[in-house]
Amino acid sequence: MSRVGIIGGGAAGMMAAVAAAESGQEVHIFEKNEKLGKKVYITGKGRCNVTNACPAEDFFQNMVTNGKFLYSSFYGFTNEDIIRFLEREGCPLKTERGQRVFPVSDKSSDVIRAFSRCLDRLGVKVHLGEEVEDLLAEDGRCAGIRLKKGGRQERFDRVIVATGGLSYPATGSTGDGYRFAEETGHRVTELSPALVPFETAEADARELQGLALKNVEATVYRGKKVLYREFGEMLFTHFGVSGPVLLSASSYGAKYIRKEPLTLSIDLKPALSEEQLDARLVREFEAQQNKQFKNSLGDLLPAKMIPVMVARSGIDPEKKVNEITRQERRRLLEAMKDMRFTLTKLRGYSEAIITQGGVSVKDVDPATMESKRLPGLYFAGEVLDVDGVTGGFNLQIAWSTGWAAGRGRETTLLIYIYKGI
Repeated sequence: MSRVGIIGGGAAGMMAAVAAAESGQEVHIFEKNEKLGKKVYITGKGRCNVTNACPAEDFFQNMVTNGKFLYSSFYGFTNEDIIRFLEREGCPLKTERGQRVFPVSDKSSDVIRAFSRCLDRLGVKVHLGEEVEDLLAEDGRCAGIRLKKGGRQERFDRVIVATGGLSYPATGSTGDGYRFAEETGHRVTELSPALVPFETAEADARELQGLALKNVEATVYRGKKVLYREFGEMLFTHFGVSGPVLLSASSYGAKYIRKEPLTLSIDLKPALSEEQLDARLVREFEAQQNKQFKNSLGDLLPAKMIPVMVARSGIDPEKKVNEITRQERRRLLEAMKDMRFTLTKLRGYSEAIITQGGVSVKDVDPATMESKRLPGLYFAGEVLDVDGVTGGFNLQIAWSTGWAAGRGRETTLLIYIYKGI
């Protein structure tokens, strides 16, 4: 019987433990926190967006970094598999808008309880409050771990690093896995907070603090190059912009914004062409021709947005609507279809949902998650240089890579042949 040590009791670590134990291996989890799944508990604002129920081909389209690396692990343990697993373990699920899957109870604690019950039934030994200091390497392979308390050593046939990244450091994500990787000769790519809000240069973004917008189109530019474009929801904050479409945008802009500011363009009326919006403005102005301009936009914009849009249009707010020229109306239209902000930086790891970057996938076997540099050592979850957009995709990465690492070389691999790969 193989003896497996898993460093980290988050999503990837718990799934790796289930997979290893179900295949007959003796499994030990070492978790520095006082309980398992501490970061899982806060995901999805405490609701836990378990996965996304999209078709397989759509899953890969929602990967930002190294999506091809995930082919083997995803098809070894798919989004359908995690849904079946959790429901089998007593956590019924539901699918919401955007194919996002949540517990019926809307409680992330139910996901953790489902895993805890399964781990207990399978005889997995969970060591809480145990921080791993180092990996042990002997005769060219990983032989175990050394614990921080008392320097005690534990010998294992396989060690799985599932320590997470740097995001939400209050949950214990302090980058230990990157250190373990580097100390054993692995490459770690540049790290950055991702799925995180942006700060903006313009003061009027802060004037809109608390305003949430639905059904807008956000486009992020680096110069004239489009880095990201998506339709959905966003939020103005006291420092800039956030919300689902901007969080996903941060993953595409992270590597560039460290070097130069980016530009955000918001189309407030993406369902209308410029011609259609102009016709709408004409109708609104004809119906309110004797009103002051500042009082004429209530049917077009949220109240909090009106003073900002009036200022951006350059039209005198006291001017009567029937005195507004075609050129002025055109300026208003352009302000509504192309509301621009300068994105100056990302917020920090304490607000980031994930860490972008990590252990280079070139150093890891995509079928088993075993290191190509140190046999017996495996990596799973956020510690790897793989990430996706919001919507349950990053947790699915954890489930799939955790399962592959847990099974290791005992997995019966199904080979899928993809055109162009």
